[in-house]
Amino acid sequence: MNLNLGSLPPSVLAVLGVLALVQLILDVIALVDLARRPRESVVFGNRWVWLAIIVLVNLLGAIVYLVIGRRQASPPEDYWTTPGTGAKPASSIADELYGTRNEQPGAGESQ
Repeated sequence: MNLNLGSLPPSVLAVLGVLALVQLILDVIALVDLARRPRESVVFGNRWVWLAIIVLVNLLGAIVYLVIGRRQASPPEDYWTTPGTGAKPASSIADELYGTRNEQPGAGESQ
């Protein structure tokens, strides 16, 4: 069966164009993420399997990879604190940002 795209209504052509653009964008996002992600944080641990799924399964392949194909990367042990310094209390952070507080209220005011 030969289908002439010119015989399709313009609304159908617009929907097909949008779907093709969405597929292209999702494929690029999934392939870039797959290339940058460490092998340990990919489900099955094999990038070639996911490459085949993304490329060959069209729109659903990229969606499946982005939803279930990636493992959540855990931050390194020292991510939240700098080694040896520990966490600073909020008052010392405020003092660094705004200067030290006056102990007596109104000490800097003129009367």
